[in-house]
Amino acid sequence: MIDKNLAQNKMSEIQGYYRELEPLLQNEAREIIEDAVKLRAIERLFQLVVDASIDLNTYIISESGFQVPDDYQSTFTTLSENKILSMDFAQKIAPSVGLRNLIVHKYGRVDIKRMVDDIKSEIDQYLEYLRQVAEFLK
Repeated sequence: MIDKNLAQNKMSEIQGYYRELEPLLQNEAREIIEDAVKLRAIERLFQLVVDASIDLNTYIISESGFQVPDDYQSTFTTLSENKILSMDFAQKIAPSVGLRNLIVHKYGRVDIKRMVDDIKSEIDQYLEYLRQVAEFLK
């Protein structure tokens, strides 16, 4: 059984990271890239948003008795298969886990400008994620 308070606390954590990240992303990509502290803060806050979302996904999956997916990206599709997230949305947000992995593990060469642009374009998806999860928790 899902503890709604625990889930809502995790959602508040995501909202807090988002609020910290949002103003940093108002800067132009060039300005972000030239400021190592700003760039690292954006990388870390994006990672925290994604990690906290994965934590929430795995909690919901576990407590609901859903089949445990093979990877973190699939936690979003598992939620969609169980009518918590819409399928179109889950397919849209799930690749952000790959971007998070690229940032954390530095797989190959990272195109910093593309990474910043991707974070800027993908971060608002987490507001929709929170909305859909909140709707499920009602």
